[in-house]
Amino acid sequence: MELYSEALQYLTHQGLPEEEEVEDVVGSDMFPDVFSKESDWIPNSDVPRLPDTPTYRSTEDMLLKRLLVLREILISEETYLSELETLLTPMKALRASAGTSQPVLSIEQVQTVFYQLPELRDLHREFHSSLKAKLQAVDLDQDVSVQMQQNTDFQVSVGDLFLKFVSQLGFYRGFIDNYESAVQIVRRCTLSNPRFRILAESMMSTKGPDSSRTKYTFEALLYKPLDRVTKTTLVLHDLLKHTPDDHHDSTLLQEALRLSSSFLSGVNEDSQHKTAVTLSRGERRQLVRDGFVVDVYEGGRNLRHLFLYTDLLLCVKLKGGTVGKPVHYRFCWYMPLAGIKMHWAVEQETSAELQLKISNMRAKMFHCRRDFQEYLSKGSLSRAADRCRRKLEACELWLLTHSPSFILELQSTNSKSHTIHLPSLYELEEWREAINKLKAEGLETVPPDLLSLANSCVKLRMTQQPPLCCLQPDNVGNSMCGSLCVVVHSACGLQQPASIYVCIEVDGFEIFDRKAKTCLSSYSLTPHWDQELVLKVDGARHLRLLCLSQSEEDIMGKATLKLDPVDMLKKWKKMTLNLGLIEVTISIKYNPHPLDPPSFTPLQQKPVFCVLIGDVASQEGVLVPHIVRSCVEEVERRGMEEEGIYRISGASSAIQALKHAFDTRLFGIYSISTMPNASV
Repeated sequence: MELYSEALQYLTHQGLPEEEEVEDVVGSDMFPDVFSKESDWIPNSDVPRLPDTPTYRSTEDMLLKRLLVLREILISEETYLSELETLLTPMKALRASAGTSQPVLSIEQVQTVFYQLPELRDLHREFHSSLKAKLQAVDLDQDVSVQMQQNTDFQVSVGDLFLKFVSQLGFYRGFIDNYESAVQIVRRCTLSNPRFRILAESMMSTKGPDSSRTKYTFEALLYKPLDRVTKTTLVLHDLLKHTPDDHHDSTLLQEALRLSSSFLSGVNEDSQHKTAVTLSRGERRQLVRDGFVVDVYEGGRNLRHLFLYTDLLLCVKLKGGTVGKPVHYRFCWYMPLAGIKMHWAVEQETSAELQLKISNMRAKMFHCRRDFQEYLSKGSLSRAADRCRRKLEACELWLLTHSPSFILELQSTNSKSHTIHLPSLYELEEWREAINKLKAEGLETVPPDLLSLANSCVKLRMTQQPPLCCLQPDNVGNSMCGSLCVVVHSACGLQQPASIYVCIEVDGFEIFDRKAKTCLSSYSLTPHWDQELVLKVDGARHLRLLCLSQSEEDIMGKATLKLDPVDMLKKWKKMTLNLGLIEVTISIKYNPHPLDPPSFTPLQQKPVFCVLIGDVASQEGVLVPHIVRSCVEEVERRGMEEEGIYRISGASSAIQALKHAFDTRLFGIYSISTMPNASV
């Protein structure tokens, strides 16, 4: 202070103005701007704006500061988890006392007070453990500057964790909507119930690295989640501020910040009176189509609900629906329709292990189906019947997500892509048609409030449940059980000659294969097949036909036919179906009979090569095998353009690929000319 006084005297003597005393901020850059001394997520709430972007001497300095921020986030997560655990500690005891003669709280009050709190704890517990695992490479107990000198790698990737976390902020929406009711119960019971007052005013929580015990009131702990979620945006902003622009987390954190801001901006909306989804420019975002699909994410398959709006696709996960838990949706991903590209394909041959699992699951479902029918025939609604129904539902869900299906790949203009699987080619084409129609309208995509949009899906959805047969009314008189025989005769209406084939699908239980297809027709304007396809059906009500070209990813037409068991019973019925511009003539017959259990071992596909030509023709149900016709057509089509077509051998890899395609019946999707390095 003496030196400071001498300096002031010197300035006065020289006639220089004295500057006002400022607070000491030396070293302030070494501490995160959004954390207080108690390691909370943000400082005092009276800070009017976000801090400015700092200037660093090097990237290492920025990464050093970023690591400090992540370390403080981890510490604050531990504190918050301890507070949530303390808040949830009396829940089990209060719930148990609700069933006694002298309850502390009623069961309804317990559900209201602790609503969504277990879900919030699980959400933050998962986030904390994932973040801690990411930071394991860094010794949090050692001085950071020392580790920097030891060349420790601080390129920690956490953007995916924060993006996953903010995508589940919908749990907080339910807590916020319920908060006032919970606080009213706590205040009323604190005043009127001495036993609850003792509990509510003396709750202890472990806090800080020294595991010190802190005393809270019940109401103060109940406010913690509300206080926590309002600080999420500032935390993400502060972390993004200390992340280099070229860091792989930069884009992910920006998206997480946008989602968090979107959630907080809509938190004050009264969702009870919200009847529609409105874009920021006043345009109406209408729901066009929705349904359940299988979403492929990180190698796993998950059943998801897909919503098609006028300007975007929204994929969400259905949650809740059990006793005491309302139905809600959790956001997974979305994709604007503007510039979206679609590509579909048939899932390739599955592994032998998966084929065996599918066969075993089908056999299990067959027996569950028979047992459940016996319960229904006896009029039994016992617990055993309900257990049997749940087993049947589990079998159907497993087959829906694991059976070979049709793949639809979606790719946006920013190179983001998603892959979904659909069990039916007919359903895939309906999705494609709806998306292409909306793309043609060219509606500009407005950045949506994703969490509010996901919350509105409960009221807007048109599909209430997955496409499981066990969830539909079991009206035996209107469904088929036995063999369905379909003869595909011919087609007309082609605008130009083509080689095409017809695919048929039936609904019902997937105990047996529900799809079949004809061989490729000859290159003609009026293709003929006269090929019989036989399907074993159980619970079938509809038949779907699709016409596809040989070499292009082109579904030329589709139609659906409602099956009438009486009209088609043991006699052929010939009809012509309109598939758009194409008409296909078929004959159909239904033979009812008890079905034998499916084999526990998958059926082996009969090969085409090294087999007598008569046997191949017999198993295909034609006079001339398909491979012979395909080779002749390829020679006639491009033989004059191939040098040495009969004397120069093709590549061995291409020959093996062609043989595999014919042996596994992939020739319905690929032609010889579309195979890589194909040469006859």
